[in-house]
Order: sequence, then C-alpha cells, then structure tokens
Amino acid sequence: MKALILVDIQNDFLPGGALAVPDGDAVVPIANRLQTAFPLVVATQDWHPANHGSFAINHPGKKTFEQIDLNGLPQTLWPVHCVQNTPGAAFPAGLKQDRIAKVFQKGTDARVDSYSGLFDNGHRKSTGLGEWLKQKGVTEVFVCGLATDYCVKFTALDAVLFGFKTFLIEDASRGVSLRPDDVKNAIADMNRAGVVIVQSGDILEA
Repeated sequence: MKALILVDIQNDFLPGGALAVPDGDAVVPIANRLQTAFPLVVATQDWHPANHGSFAINHPGKKTFEQIDLNGLPQTLWPVHCVQNTPGAAFPAGLKQDRIAKVFQKGTDARVDSYSGLFDNGHRKSTGLGEWLKQKGVTEVFVCGLATDYCVKFTALDAVLFGFKTFLIEDASRGVSLRPDDVKNAIADMNRAGVVIVQSGDILEA
C-alpha cells in the first residue's frame, strides 16, 4: 500500500510565520490535490516546548542560524517556531485535514531536535510513524511539505532506512535555502540514498 506523508505544513513555516519558508504556501493546494490519490494520508507536526534547545533565544549570546553542539549533536539555532498549542504550530486553514488519518508530532523533547518525521536527529527515539505505517501494510511512501532541505529530506532518508520504497514529490515541497544550493544538494542526497524524485503531475495523471 502507498501512503502520503505531509511534512510540517504549519503556519510558522508559511509566509508571515516565525520561520517562513520562501513560497511555502504554494505547497498547500498541491497537498490538497494529492491527498485524493492515496488510500492513506498522514501528517507530521513540529511540536516544540518553549524551552527547546534548537531555539537561539535559549542560548544567550548565540545568534539565529549559528551552529552549536546540542547534547552531542550538531544543531542549527532557529527562531522560536511551532511552539506547542500556539497558532504558529497549527495547520493552516487552507490545508484539508479530513483525510489525514493520523498526525505524528516531533521535536517534543527539549534536549534534541527532530527534523525527520520518524526519528529524532540522533535516532535515539522513534516518533512511531514508521512502525505505524508498517502495521498498516504500507510499502511505499510519498513525502512532501516543508522544508525540502531539512524536515522533508530527513523524513525521506529515514523512510528509506525503515525499508519503505520512498518518493519525494518535488513540486509539493519548498526549501529554507539558508545557502543557495541547499535544496539542490538535499535532492541529490535523497537521490543517492535511493529516494525517487517525482512531480505531483506524475501521481495525479497516473
């Protein structure tokens, strides 16, 4: 069975949000159309406590986008975003949610970030998403959302490690692009790991 994974399509990652992904709102209508093509749809949700270690504000003297060591792992420092139970962490009103079977929250542990929807960044703890998909009989996953060069990338890479045939829906994803080639490099990394790159039209016209 095939499943669609909608990664972190949340208000704080859309234009005007705390960590806005350029053109991030463009993924919403594509994600809505894609949902009708899959028997199973799940979503991931960044869900940080306010004291999360990835927030620059929680490290006096450090600036946003600086690199630090966070409990033994390299960590980019981000603006405060997707704090639990805030409007910024919510899904946008325009995202259809009636077909989303389950939402998997990540980044809930203040001591470690979670780009991937399946594991934290140190692979110390699972979110339960991979196991749940396996229980449902899923063999292929199609990943899209925000952002291509972070949470989408690591969700796709971990899906491959979990044994799923994994696809990136490129035009249904957008990148943060802290550096100009970040999206291109992320797609290359996914490709090398065995992720198949597709477009939404490939699925909707099939």
